[in-house]
Amino acid sequence: MCGIVGYIGAREAQPILLAGLKRLEYRGYDSSGIALILPHKKNIGIRKAPGKISVLEKLVKSKPLCGMAGIAHTRWATHGAPTQANAHPHHDCAGQIAVVHNGIIENHEALKNQLIKEGHIFRSQTDTEVIVHLIEKFYKNIPLEKAVALALKLLVGSFAIGVISVNEPNKLVGARLGSPLIVGVGKGENFLASDVPAVLGFTKEIVFLDENEIVVLEKDHFKISSLGGKAIFKAATHINWDVDQAEKSGFAHFMLKEINEQPGILKNLINSRLEKKTGKIFFQEQNIPESKLKDIKNIFIVACGTAYHAGMVAKYVLESVCHVPAQIDVSSEFRYRDLLIGPETLVIAISQSGETADTLAGIREAKRHGCTVISICNVLGSTLTRESDGIIYIHAGPEIGVASTKAYTAQLTALYLFAFYLARIKGVLSGARINKLLTELCKVPEYQAQILKQQKPIAALARKHSHLGSFLYLGRNVNYPSALEGALKLKEISYIPAEGYAAGEMKHGPIALIDEYRAVVCITPSSKVYEKMVSNIQEIRSRKGKIIAIATAGDREIKELTREVIYIPKIEEIFSPLLVVLPLQLMAYHIAVKRGCDVDQPRNLAKSVTVE
Repeated sequence: MCGIVGYIGAREAQPILLAGLKRLEYRGYDSSGIALILPHKKNIGIRKAPGKISVLEKLVKSKPLCGMAGIAHTRWATHGAPTQANAHPHHDCAGQIAVVHNGIIENHEALKNQLIKEGHIFRSQTDTEVIVHLIEKFYKNIPLEKAVALALKLLVGSFAIGVISVNEPNKLVGARLGSPLIVGVGKGENFLASDVPAVLGFTKEIVFLDENEIVVLEKDHFKISSLGGKAIFKAATHINWDVDQAEKSGFAHFMLKEINEQPGILKNLINSRLEKKTGKIFFQEQNIPESKLKDIKNIFIVACGTAYHAGMVAKYVLESVCHVPAQIDVSSEFRYRDLLIGPETLVIAISQSGETADTLAGIREAKRHGCTVISICNVLGSTLTRESDGIIYIHAGPEIGVASTKAYTAQLTALYLFAFYLARIKGVLSGARINKLLTELCKVPEYQAQILKQQKPIAALARKHSHLGSFLYLGRNVNYPSALEGALKLKEISYIPAEGYAAGEMKHGPIALIDEYRAVVCITPSSKVYEKMVSNIQEIRSRKGKIIAIATAGDREIKELTREVIYIPKIEEIFSPLLVVLPLQLMAYHIAVKRGCDVDQPRNLAKSVTVE
């Protein structure tokens, strides 16, 4: 949610800041702005506007800003509508300080009322503006970073901020609590950003800030300290992502590119974790001793959105192959429950970004109960990975499309591997059975590639049904989560109402919805519940529902029930979610394109939800 970019160095800051903002567009936003210290005028120049970054670009083209230090922001509205006044950056009464902010200030009303009494003038409806006025209040004969620290100690909520002041033009200050912030280390220049892609075009040396840390950037060096002033040394992490990975590479949208990247990502993930000759699974960053995992009595999975659906599949898999009771909760509910967990509980947290606010709060609650926490994550050095006992990186590369695709299947693959790893440790599954399952898992990338060769007929089928007013997705057992994920994808990017249901629940309510104006997507691969799904399809057919089936290649019976069938290669039932999800993703994508929707940046959504 929102995006921050900061720069200080020897180059003109404006084009660098705008380039950084463009690389953060995937996070979701509704306005943008830029502020530069103008050294010759000894003031701060600000340009901001509601709408896309292209609007801001036109504004700065007609009214350019020249300076070598500045901050920029994309805003996703929380307090106040997306207007020019509410867009970031915000400045103090004298126009000498500017601030950009991600997060929410929960006590902003009380602070604002007090500041107004003291004579401060507010120009926006945002919670952010209290920050810059607090800094102004304390910024009397002390360094900027000390004024920032004093201001932040009064805030309740979450924040990542960037601050500049004309009084110290060679300095850029950043700080974080609850929202991500990184430092990009360059030569004769340094960067501040809310996410790595913003600076990848300029440096791959990244320092990740932790909670309650403040950083002071100058062009030739930086220093990090606690809000209390204690110096902190941190080494930079080298990022292996290539900037080209964050480009469309000839695809019409990032989402389509990322759907097509999945076979390669899964192949690399499996090859990097599995020694095929011996069947041994390696997790280099998984620092939990095997003896501790062997004693685990129950598992709790916490995640949000698409990651939650990956966790739902994992629940079936873990119980099946590890013989350990597994539960799952959306992170926002988990943290408020009266939890019956403790030292014998393993908590698996799943988050693409590693900055999901509710998931972070959930693992902190779990650790207070003495649980062991392992995270499944894509972003190196993210907060989740730093606060977990063990980490399994999915190495999916930057996922730019807001609707998750490749991260979902990479999360699933990592979870399958972990389940087999745990089963071997606990001795509940024979080595021969585990090796057979691993052999089947290794076939998934090639099977996915075969499905992707069917993109034209899938696109045609999607366009044919794009006019329908709603969709129902049905699945059973391990593919019930697939139904939920298919419905979520369609809702996210096409704005068509869609529901995912366990097919056995159809007669308990959803059957009332079925008519000729609704499509019903039935996930019906070869499985132990196949006949049950066929019965569901027959019930839908008798009520004139428009049936789209996803079935196993060679299934003739399904062809008798509906003409609209997407076939997937035959695979063991346990792995079928890794295949059926590709047609679901492609259908959602092509329906959204046909309807003229903004596929990569759906309205009202943000890529990384860093506030509760």
